[in-house]
Amino acid sequence: MPPVPPTSERQAQGKFHCPACGGETTWDPSTKTLVCAYCATPASEHPEALVQKQTILEHDLAEALEQLPDSARGWNPKASSVRCQSCNAISVFEAEQAGKRCDFCGSSALVPYQELQQSIRPESLLPLRIAESQIRESIRKWYSERWFAPSNLGQQALTDTVHGVYLPYWTFDAHAAAHWTALSGYYYYTTESYTDSNGRSQTRQVRHTRWVPSSGSLAHFFDDELVPGSKGVKSDLLRKIEPFPTAELVPYHDGFVAGWTVERYQIDLVGAATAARQDMADQVRSLCAREVPGDTHMNLQVSIQWSGQTFKHILVPVWLLTYDYGRKSYQVVINGYTGNIAGERPYSVLKIFFAVLAMVAFMAAVAWYAENQKYR
Repeated sequence: MPPVPPTSERQAQGKFHCPACGGETTWDPSTKTLVCAYCATPASEHPEALVQKQTILEHDLAEALEQLPDSARGWNPKASSVRCQSCNAISVFEAEQAGKRCDFCGSSALVPYQELQQSIRPESLLPLRIAESQIRESIRKWYSERWFAPSNLGQQALTDTVHGVYLPYWTFDAHAAAHWTALSGYYYYTTESYTDSNGRSQTRQVRHTRWVPSSGSLAHFFDDELVPGSKGVKSDLLRKIEPFPTAELVPYHDGFVAGWTVERYQIDLVGAATAARQDMADQVRSLCAREVPGDTHMNLQVSIQWSGQTFKHILVPVWLLTYDYGRKSYQVVINGYTGNIAGERPYSVLKIFFAVLAMVAFMAAVAWYAENQKYR
């Protein structure tokens, strides 16, 4: 595995001080720089400028699974990890923030988390690009477009609990060389005679299938197949706000995550690699199925040889809103780089009842009109 380049002395959530008042600066997506939270003065250090000449490495997967060097593990010992006892998300932030609420579910039941083995640190990320003001407007619009949602959803599910977080992801590259065999089916038709229910002779076309052995091969390259390492955000919602454009990744720098919560991965490299391999194998099988000639096929058998398997551990930005409606908790997730939004919502039983009632009334009216037309 190639050596991991040294990182800044300030690991994961390092502090950057304001040159004017000495206050703590945070990454501001609207200006794309570090800005003081107290006097709004930009910081003298600019993360994007500092990482311009750095490269983003792809690491050999086979070597990493055998043994990952200690140089690729561990964040700042000053950073604190806590686990939420409600949703089980593990967050990494500054030690003095350990008493805050969970950004993923809002619970205050946070307990210190001691890792059995230091985690692999991220070496690249997508900086948070969309400002909070835009996110709040997107959420309000999303509320207004939810059919059959309770009328007071927008008032009860307030946007004041929206949080920006960085989520852990894995990316995987691989070359797949596949060979397939199958039975190709070709349709042909014959004409047959039969007697209908009235005793009259009729003819009809009958479809048959001629089966012929076939085989072939194909090559495919997978580039940055994404596997989320998060358990704080529901995976089905994350899939709906993808893709995260990995071609625009930048090397990791503390400044990009300054002032923001970072979730530690809970799906490790082994679990993520297994999930990625299964997904890639399914895609290869689908590609092979498209290659089979004929009108249909059966008994498709695919063998795959893998090579050039590499991975990266990255962080991606997400705006997250967790709200309670009635006795249930819901999540709304927004891609902090592209603005794609997905979420859960309650349904109004009353609205659904009246919609069904209106549909029944409409169908009854159409039936009444058609019946009356017969007698005119």
